[in-house]
Amino acid sequence: MNKRQLLQSFLAASALSFGLSSAFAQTTTPIKFQLDWRFEGPAALFLHPAAKGYFKAAGLDVTIDAGNGSGGTVTRVASGAYDMGFADLAALMEFHANNPDSPNKPVAVMMVYNNTPASVMALKKSGIAKPADLAGKKLGAPVFDAGRRAFPIFAKANNIGAVNWTAMDPTLRETMLIRGDIDAITGFTFTSLLNLEARGAKAADIVVLPYPDYGVKLYGNVIIASPKLIKENPEAVKKFLSAFAKGAKEVIANPAVAIESVKARDGIIDSKLETRRLQLAIDTVINSADARSEGFGAVNAGRMSLMASQVSDAFNTKTRVSPDAVWTAALLPPAAELNGVLRK
Repeated sequence: MNKRQLLQSFLAASALSFGLSSAFAQTTTPIKFQLDWRFEGPAALFLHPAAKGYFKAAGLDVTIDAGNGSGGTVTRVASGAYDMGFADLAALMEFHANNPDSPNKPVAVMMVYNNTPASVMALKKSGIAKPADLAGKKLGAPVFDAGRRAFPIFAKANNIGAVNWTAMDPTLRETMLIRGDIDAITGFTFTSLLNLEARGAKAADIVVLPYPDYGVKLYGNVIIASPKLIKENPEAVKKFLSAFAKGAKEVIANPAVAIESVKARDGIIDSKLETRRLQLAIDTVINSADARSEGFGAVNAGRMSLMASQVSDAFNTKTRVSPDAVWTAALLPPAAELNGVLRK
């Protein structure tokens, strides 16, 4: 082969390589995804499939950013700044009911936290042992905290008298409880319980009143998507959920390994602590009895309707929440893919 033939072969190979690269670029869909909170244990549910290349293999270029609360995630997806996100279903319902004319209301496309992680937590020395003991007490939580927002539902279910609320930054919530500035707090169990222990409280000295254990069967966090993405590229949403489910199965099976993906995004996390946080989330809200009964990713229509009514009343929304408007199961992966995610 002479130089001219070599050059022609090189050019042909380059053209083929360029063509393949262009084709890949054209078929890769970028998706900006917003978490509900910082890069802590539960974030492994999304960071693990990303690190394993499951989204990329599905033709998706997914970028995952930390969040600062479900309300912010819903708003950012509604604004178009993000295509998809992870947020508390109650926050999504509230947005829908308070913004009936919004042209881009996000839609829940997969259930992840089948039970709300919200609970009331107190120290035993406060004398609080059951929901009724909260009457007249000083409770603390950020104003946007999911447990605080849903507390009227918890109070109604347990006939709790009036309480007094104190607002604070999330970073001060557990500290104020330890100091005795407040009698109890609301928060996600797997967040506040471990934060209390990190501040010196012993597990045996902490009272935890999980909402699901006291008559409040609210759903927790869901994956949401913008209606624009759902309309223009439903296949991208389906591929995302399929890749996520594949990763979630591995996260549930081996949380300690999955935490490595979180450590890769935030090198200062305590891997042991975050593995425990992730395991607590799995045990209480992801691989719960209700989740195994209803099926991973799915919802029960009656339970969804009840929650919509409860949120409408508790949040005093402008309009009533429509379950059909906030949720769709049309984009979920086939049952065969979802059945094996949870562990019996």
